[in-house]
Amino acid sequence: MSSPVSAAIASLSSPEPTVRQTAAEEIYALGRAAAGSAISDWWTDNELATLLLDPKPDITVGVAVQRDTFGRIRIAHGTPKLAEIPADQDAEEFELHFANGVSLDILTTREPGGSGAIAKYLAKFGEGVQQVEFCCSNVERATELLKEKFRVAPVYPETRPGAAGTRINFFLVPSPDGGKVLIELYERD
Repeated sequence: MSSPVSAAIASLSSPEPTVRQTAAEEIYALGRAAAGSAISDWWTDNELATLLLDPKPDITVGVAVQRDTFGRIRIAHGTPKLAEIPADQDAEEFELHFANGVSLDILTTREPGGSGAIAKYLAKFGEGVQQVEFCCSNVERATELLKEKFRVAPVYPETRPGAAGTRINFFLVPSPDGGKVLIELYERD
């Protein structure tokens, strides 16, 4: 583990709460920065900004980790409840909430080396920030606006069930550095 994000992920399983808090803040800041630069123009549309709960958006950074790392982090945080994931999705996850509004989703694959999205991400990139999640009051309407006004295609043709009873869709958005950022919009029931 040599990158700053890898070191921060390793620190999420520290026995020291202050070390875990600092690591979470670093990961969250990296995820928010990547998403912020990729979707900065979204906030210029009043309707979309309102759907994304502007001026105080609810943002969670999704971190993909190997199964053993997932277990260590979960134990270090008192074994938080696993989210209910639709059976057709190859993922396990739990949420972590920290001071200063920092929220992380810790994600892993049910089938290491499989064909699910998290397994593919881990095989290609290793552990890291896999997605940035935005709570949205109406994912279907936000998807329409993103397609019509911003020419951003959703990953799925229709909004679909997500973790913990949410409705979701994903958008792979080009970032200014030439890469891409996976943005998840989710709507709570």
